[in-house]
Amino acid sequence: MSDMDTLTPDICVIGGGSGGLTVAAGAAQLGANVVLVEAEEMGGDCLNYGCVPSKALLAAAHAAASAKSAGRFGITFQPPAIDRLEVAKHIAGVIGGIAPHDSVARFEGLGVTVIRDRAVFAAADSVIAGGRRIVAKRFVIATGSKPVVPPLAGLDQIPYLTNETIFACTDPIAHLLVIGGGPIGVELAQAQARLGAKVTLVEMARLMPKDDPDLVDFVRKALGADGIDLREGTGVVRVEKGTDGIVVHLARNDGATETISVSHVLVAVGRRPNSDGLALDNAGVQLSGAAIKVDRRLRTSNPRVFAIGDCVGGPAFTHVAGYHGGIVLRNILFRLPAKVNPDIIPWVTFSEPELAYVGLAESAARARFKDVRIEQLDFDANDRARTERRAEGRIKLVLRANGQILGVGIVGPQAGELLAPWCLAIARGLKLSAIAGLLLPYPTLSEISKRVAGNYYAPRLFSVGVKALVRGLLKLP
Repeated sequence: MSDMDTLTPDICVIGGGSGGLTVAAGAAQLGANVVLVEAEEMGGDCLNYGCVPSKALLAAAHAAASAKSAGRFGITFQPPAIDRLEVAKHIAGVIGGIAPHDSVARFEGLGVTVIRDRAVFAAADSVIAGGRRIVAKRFVIATGSKPVVPPLAGLDQIPYLTNETIFACTDPIAHLLVIGGGPIGVELAQAQARLGAKVTLVEMARLMPKDDPDLVDFVRKALGADGIDLREGTGVVRVEKGTDGIVVHLARNDGATETISVSHVLVAVGRRPNSDGLALDNAGVQLSGAAIKVDRRLRTSNPRVFAIGDCVGGPAFTHVAGYHGGIVLRNILFRLPAKVNPDIIPWVTFSEPELAYVGLAESAARARFKDVRIEQLDFDANDRARTERRAEGRIKLVLRANGQILGVGIVGPQAGELLAPWCLAIARGLKLSAIAGLLLPYPTLSEISKRVAGNYYAPRLFSVGVKALVRGLLKLP
C-alpha cells in the first residue's frame, strides 16, 4: 500500500463496545490521535443485545408483576394484557435514546477516526481495516464476547434464541425453555414468565452455580413464585422439531429422563471471548483458550498491544470493560503502572430480588484468610422493606476479625443500588466502623447496611467490661 493509505495514530482501538469507547473517548479528549475500528454495531453487546435491552425488558416485566401483586396492598387490577410488539418497541426506544452517545458522529466529533470494518493484524505494529494500513504506537483490543452455542444434538435443526435475538421477538411465547441457570438465564426466564410465558429453566448444576448458595435461595424462591418450572441438576440431551413445537429430551443427574414440548428455546449457557479473525499470530499476541492472555496491566505478549473487557476472559460485565479502559489509559498515556484489582469488582444479577456482590465470596475468603467472620441480616429487619412488603432478602458481610471488609453479598430489593457504599469501602480499604458510624435517613433500605455493620460491634459495645466502665463513669460527679 502507498503512504496515502496508511494511518499513523497514537492509539488504534479495535472494538466499539463499552471498553473500546472508553479508551477512544478518553484518549481523544486527552489529546491523542485515535483510530477506532468497529465492524458491527457501535455500543457493542451492552447497548444492542445485553445490559440496555435486558434491563428495558425487565422494567416491562416488573410493571406487569406489580399489577399482578398489587392485591397485597388492597388494590386490585385486571390481569395485565401483554402486547409484545409494544414491549419490543419500548426496548428499541430505550436503545435508540442511548445510541447517540455511542455513535460514529459523536466520536468523529471528538476527533476519532472511525473505520467500519474488521481489523486484521498484518504485523506486530500494524493492522489492515477498511482498505487502509494502520500503524499505531499502541493497540487496544476490545472485541468483547459472544453467546456460547453448546454442541447440543439437534440444536442446528431448530430455531433458537440467544440474548442477541430474544429482545426483538414479538411473537407470543407459549412455553419457553431456558437452557442455563446463570445470571442471563435467570433474568430472561423471570422476565418472560412475568410477561405471560410458561417457562422451564434447566441447569446442569445448581441455580446460579457461581453465586453464594445462601443468597441464591431467595432468588430460587422468587422464580418459583413466578411460576417458573426450575429443573436443577438436569441437562438437555437433544432437541428436535415436533408436530407442535420443539421436543426436548431431558436427563437428570440421577439418571432419570423426561421429554417435554416447548414453543421456544433460549440458549444462555455463557459467553466466549471474541478473538477469532484478528490474525493475532501475525502480531505475536498469545491466547489462553479463546481469551487473549494479559497481565494485570492488561498488556498482551506484544508490548504494543493491550486487551480489555470480555475478550480477556474473566467477568463479562460492561463496568469491568470500562474499568479496564481506565487502567489502559493510565498505562498508555501517563506511563503509570496501573493494575487491575479483581477484589473490588462488583456484579449484579437483575432478577427480583436482585442479587449483588462486591469483593470476595465467603469460600474465596476462607481459602485466603484464617480469621474470616460472617455477619448477616435479613431484610425483614428493615422498616422500609416492610412498608413496601418486599422484606424477602439478606445482606451478608464477609469480614476479618479486625473489621476489614473482604466481601459483601446482598439479595433483596434494589440490591445493586445498596451495594454502592460497600464498593467504596472495599476499594478504599475502609473498616466496617465507617459504615456503622453513618447517619442515614429513616426509613430507607440503605439502613440495612448500617444496622448489619452495627450488629458486628454490638457484642463488644454491650460487653461486661464496657458496662463496668459506664457504671464507673456514672459514679463521677
